[in-house]
Amino acid sequence: MAIKVLSAESLAHENAKKRLMREAQVAAKLDHPNICAIYDVNEIDSVTFIVMQYVEGETLAERMRSGRLPISLALDVMRQTAEGLAEAHAHGLVHRDIKPQNIMITPRGVVKILDFGLCKQLQTNEAVDNEAPTMSMLSMPGLVIGTIPYMSPEQLRGDPVDEASDIFSLGVTLYEVLAGKHPFK
Repeated sequence: MAIKVLSAESLAHENAKKRLMREAQVAAKLDHPNICAIYDVNEIDSVTFIVMQYVEGETLAERMRSGRLPISLALDVMRQTAEGLAEAHAHGLVHRDIKPQNIMITPRGVVKILDFGLCKQLQTNEAVDNEAPTMSMLSMPGLVIGTIPYMSPEQLRGDPVDEASDIFSLGVTLYEVLAGKHPFK
């Protein structure tokens, strides 16, 4: 198991904490071989944390440091990542931060998508929040989740996001894996 402790300053707003807890609990229901499992989301003595599966291996970003991946490996990694995303999308969840640093490859070649505890739940009874362009790792009104070089145009504009945003980010990652460089310099 791994424990991800969230900083108090990133949870300063009570609404941010509630959203994080709710969305991470929804993500914890995902059960797919290509998604890092979330076991618990909790708060003890004002310390908020996510308990998740410990995944041994290296991130796709670490693997790419030595250059482009062989095409067969690149396609296998991207196929497994797409399968994990499809499972999340089928449950109404959008990751919003697909990038090589959030894709782990185990020693056996199994891909695990990391950081699903910070995803966006699409199907909710609440009004959709208007999100402004800033980087954050929390889902709270007025903030955008993601890493700018991998964000879809709608994320960058602060528009509502859906599955297409993850697909865009996956495409950027696929380009980077195959070409050995980011498409937007």
